Amino acid sequence: MYSAIAKNKRNTVLIIILFLVIIGGLGALSAWIVGDWSIAIITIVIAVAYAVFQYFMATRETLALSGARQIQKADEPRLYRIVENLAITEGLPMPKVYVINDPAPNAFATGRDPKNAVVAATTGLLELMDDSELEGVMAHEMGHVKNYDIRVSLVVFGLVIAVGLLADLTFRMIFLGGRNRGGNGNAGPAMLIILVVGIVAAILAPIVAGVVQAAVSRQREYLADATGALTTRNPEGLASALQKLGEYGRPVARTNTSMSHLWISDPNRPGFVARLFSTHPPIADRVARLRGNADRF
Repeated sequence: MYSAIAKNKRNTVLIIILFLVIIGGLGALSAWIVGDWSIAIITIVIAVAYAVFQYFMATRETLALSGARQIQKADEPRLYRIVENLAITEGLPMPKVYVINDPAPNAFATGRDPKNAVVAATTGLLELMDDSELEGVMAHEMGHVKNYDIRVSLVVFGLVIAVGLLADLTFRMIFLGGRNRGGNGNAGPAMLIILVVGIVAAILAPIVAGVVQAAVSRQREYLADATGALTTRNPEGLASALQKLGEYGRPVARTNTSMSHLWISDPNRPGFVARLFSTHPPIADRVARLRGNADRF
């Protein structure tokens, strides 16, 4: 488990480097097309500054976007006590607990580190799960906190947004730069090919960012499942909860694709594209892993 936590911290650095390469490539492409290399430096600085801003502000944005409200023990004693007991068991600081008024059963964890962690559950989850299942779900979320998945997810959240904004800016500059170069008499087959490559790059950049987001999240979900089962010593509780999420799950009303990877199950509407870029492994696989390794927990 400690090696997994260390790996997550290394992955944070690798993810930042990968996204900076994507951001730098988009900045260089925009600068070349417009003919001003200072644009590359400016775009990279702006994108990095925005990503840093997101790192510190994304938790607030996520809570606001989902409509979550903070609770105390008197407000929702069942949920609060379960989280409190899990924090004590794991030796973690008590996270802030939030409830989202939504009939869709779901939950998520976020924050920069265990000291600044937040866990949230929907009213639909609280109504659907029995105590053992709710404990399994919240142990999964506390697993994200313990394994520093929340930091990786927060970095990915900020950088995916930064790449999307920069890709849109690059796309606009391509057309502006293309017209300017064409007006100078430099247009030709080579220029057209370069413009096409630039357009493709601007389109593919956010797609690549989404693929990275999905790949990172899928592995983190498996690890959090295992961590939660080890914490409760009751893998059946989480397995049963996941089955219910698969049977009774529905789209969460207030969410978007940039925070999809935070939830315990996919909060979006199903579809081919959604499955292709899904941030979650199939629930059936997760249940099978939990039950297949029950004697190891």
